Amino acid sequence: MSKMLAIHLKPGREKSLLRRHPWVFSGAVERVQGEPASGATVAVLGADGRWLATAAYSPRSQIRARVWAWTRETAIDAAFFRRRIRDALTRRPEIATGEGVARRLVHGEADGLPGVVADWYAGITVLQLTSAGAEHWREAIVDALADATGCARIYERSDVEVRSLEGLMARSGALRGDAPTAPVEIREHGVRYLVDVVTGQKTGFYLDQRENRAGVRGLAQDRDVLNGFCYTGGFTLAALAGGARSVLSVDSSGAALAVGRQSAALNGFENGRAEWLELDVFQTLRNLRDQGRRFGLIVLDPPKFAPTAAHAEKASRAYKDINLWALRLLEPDGLLATFSCSGGVGADLFQKIVAGAAQDADADAQIIERFHAAPDHPVLLSFPEGEYLKGLLLRRI
Repeated sequence: MSKMLAIHLKPGREKSLLRRHPWVFSGAVERVQGEPASGATVAVLGADGRWLATAAYSPRSQIRARVWAWTRETAIDAAFFRRRIRDALTRRPEIATGEGVARRLVHGEADGLPGVVADWYAGITVLQLTSAGAEHWREAIVDALADATGCARIYERSDVEVRSLEGLMARSGALRGDAPTAPVEIREHGVRYLVDVVTGQKTGFYLDQRENRAGVRGLAQDRDVLNGFCYTGGFTLAALAGGARSVLSVDSSGAALAVGRQSAALNGFENGRAEWLELDVFQTLRNLRDQGRRFGLIVLDPPKFAPTAAHAEKASRAYKDINLWALRLLEPDGLLATFSCSGGVGADLFQKIVAGAAQDADADAQIIERFHAAPDHPVLLSFPEGEYLKGLLLRRI
């Protein structure tokens, strides 16, 4: 027992683990047994010494441990990661077929692998490791992905800010095969998209919005569309494919807009229907109102304003601002598809923020649909924090 690495919880702090929530926060820890290194495997013990879970230890993070397994007999070794990754792929059988397929392969806690995200882009696997435990098992995870997918090209995008909270340096580069030298072409609902997996946001593309892009496509016919925070034009191309009369796309990244223009040309969309502006969206919404512009469909898919609940108040002001001005730009019976990917802003709070924006805009609006992440981004029932993407489709009346 003396050699076992473990964390002992304070009395009463085992409740979330008994509900199979996979995180242990620093404030719940009474003491640490042994001297576990960053990412080391530890037993999580209740105040009475009862074994509760096996987890990865992170001494620098407020999330002090992330659970790997709920059964004491489960060994955390290379075979464990092979099983978990194989199981994740089994749940996504469409990965193996179809030209230009792009899907999420592994979705962190929902697939029993906290801190591990892997996306498939037409034969290239892009891996992102964001926790100390995932970093500790890096080689085993890479080997398991290569074996399970048969993919000869694996590229790492562990260059996100959240790694610093774990005491980890940013990392990116080729792990297997050559690094992509040009954007990768994928296909989604018949539309061709170019994806920059080397420098693009997240792992290159917002795969979680796949079904929502299809929804917007079905709403765009003969409408003038505004796409705010358009990135590389995911919703823009969907709207153009859906017969939009025009699409104005706004983003502060010239590089992202350049990829969007290339994708539009790849699909043969007429230049006359698409306008791309490298501008601040907050100010542009006001300018468009001053210009008397009106739109039949507006999409707002901003970046993460609130990564944690501590940022919720500031984020609420930002969400309210953009939604208020968007509602003022809508034609009568116009539609607003508005999203939040902030983990610190729940669905109820987001709806309240948008309702407040409508009130200040002196606009009556109906919720006619709710948006969620695509099915390959599942939410673990015991881990509601995993439901980060939420959205509303509103009709101004």
